[in-house]
Amino acid sequence: MPKSKKKNQGEHILEKVINNSKINWFPGHMLKATREIKEKMKLVDIILEIRDARAPMASGNPDLKNTIGQKRRLIVVNKTNLADPDKTQLWEKWFEQNEENFVFINSLDVNSLKKIQAKAKSMLPDKKSAIRLMMVGLPNTGKSTIINRMAGRNAAKSGNKPGLTQNQQWIRLGQDFELLDTPGVMPRNIEDENEGLWLCAIHAIRDEILGEEEVACFIIGHLLKEKSPFLEQKYNLKGFNYSVGEAIHEITLFRNFLRKGGLPDYDRIYTVILSDFRSGDLGPCTFEVPAL
Repeated sequence: MPKSKKKNQGEHILEKVINNSKINWFPGHMLKATREIKEKMKLVDIILEIRDARAPMASGNPDLKNTIGQKRRLIVVNKTNLADPDKTQLWEKWFEQNEENFVFINSLDVNSLKKIQAKAKSMLPDKKSAIRLMMVGLPNTGKSTIINRMAGRNAAKSGNKPGLTQNQQWIRLGQDFELLDTPGVMPRNIEDENEGLWLCAIHAIRDEILGEEEVACFIIGHLLKEKSPFLEQKYNLKGFNYSVGEAIHEITLFRNFLRKGGLPDYDRIYTVILSDFRSGDLGPCTFEVPAL
């Protein structure tokens, strides 16, 4: 299969180290955001750290706990609608055992979002004035969607490109809450190659960092290993006894993605696989399981 074309990376401070299984990716606006978070923490009562339920630990920021110090933190694990429900229950048990303040939500469900407000109030039961929140998290974990749904209006930019929120802003959420939105904050170093691939798969890292081919092949390999019936049904595969390359080839032919001369258009199928996975069309998926 042909290698994907390299994308333009000039606008980012970018280092990719493959031989050490390490990904360094820290766009300039995120570096600035980290400094601003430290400066603005004294203005808020609770830090909301938004994570992705498909990778509840990998989508957390290992540096955040040290950054916020003794400030109260509420871990909001979003996108449960895209995660394996059985593994989500295991993660809920893990967070409870580790005495973390947490809620698992689907930001597309208004009732689910009420968990954030209820938990925040329980953390500050004697607070009489509005509770001031700061929202942080990796790119594309759904921060802007959560803000807009809680505010009942388009109060923050949202989209499917990581790092869309660029500036900090205060947003009023009714009478009880004020929220300081911040850009997504990415760890400087991802030491584990699998974690980097998980974050690429859930689109917390831009596709051009590793390339669509590598991420799409990883997703197919993972779903083959998990024997996902959604993968089989979506692409009309005959079981799971395929190599990744064979499966990609069969999917490309099934979708009739052909170049001139009848050659398979692999680049096009990589894009489709990523879109199908991220929209949930390939079924619920959770990459990591807690040690209970």
